[in-house]
Amino acid sequence: MDKPRIALIGVGMMGHGIARNILKHGYALTVLEHAGNQPLDELKNSGARSEPGIPGLAAGADIVILCVTGTPQVEAVLLGEGGVLQAMRPGTIVIDCSTAIPTSTERLAAEVQRAGGRFLDTPMTRSPKEAAEGRLNLLVGGDAALFAECRPLLACFAENISHCGPVGAGHRMKLLHNFVSLGFVSLLAEAAACAQEAGVDTAVFVEVLGKGGGGGAALERVKPYLTTRDPSALRFTVANGVKDLGYYTTMAREAGAQHDIADSVLAALGQALDLGGPQALMPELVSLFQGAPATQA
Repeated sequence: MDKPRIALIGVGMMGHGIARNILKHGYALTVLEHAGNQPLDELKNSGARSEPGIPGLAAGADIVILCVTGTPQVEAVLLGEGGVLQAMRPGTIVIDCSTAIPTSTERLAAEVQRAGGRFLDTPMTRSPKEAAEGRLNLLVGGDAALFAECRPLLACFAENISHCGPVGAGHRMKLLHNFVSLGFVSLLAEAAACAQEAGVDTAVFVEVLGKGGGGGAALERVKPYLTTRDPSALRFTVANGVKDLGYYTTMAREAGAQHDIADSVLAALGQALDLGGPQALMPELVSLFQGAPATQA
């Protein structure tokens, strides 16, 4: 059978890697032209087409992938004037790789179905490096048969793919994952800032944590900033952390779950964002928690 025609909305740092790997696996790909895109030269040289507007993009696609900032952008792209739902053909599959509020995801999936389409939420973990390498983790919510149908496409840009349950389950698991991951990094950064203020040697701090209960992914991602002020091991902005933790606390409130720790982490990240600005990366929390501007390598 011919491979489905793919449209991608959102060619940022993560979306560019997704697009690159879709093309590498022989799919026809069209991307939306947008000021927030990464440069498209490499993709166009590999065969990608571009469209200036969503109607032309959606009308020619069998599958529309969204890789945008969050819930407001997903809702605008799908439901807005000239959005995907107004232009897509019956049977079109919408795959949302964004991070979003799950209850909005469920409403949007119902709207897609009423418009004659099908929907999966497939948020990602890992970084732009793994996106470029085709080694993302995907957390999928949606019908099992639709997931099986789309899995060959998803495998083009993902190393690990977990079917988490029905629509919305992927986004719920992503928010749980990011609360834990960002919470670990935030706690570690605050401890590192305290260690530096208290005169504890950085090498000793890293060694002791690494050999004990403080070892793990968070330490490995923050360690280059502690030792050389290089934040690139975790290219995730504090601004995105504020967004994701805000979504998490919304989900927790809607579920009637406790969220006191999440509220505290969110408040700390909000203060760091005010000091460091929208481009500050999560490892730079070490400096920001000391009240100092972040140092970009």
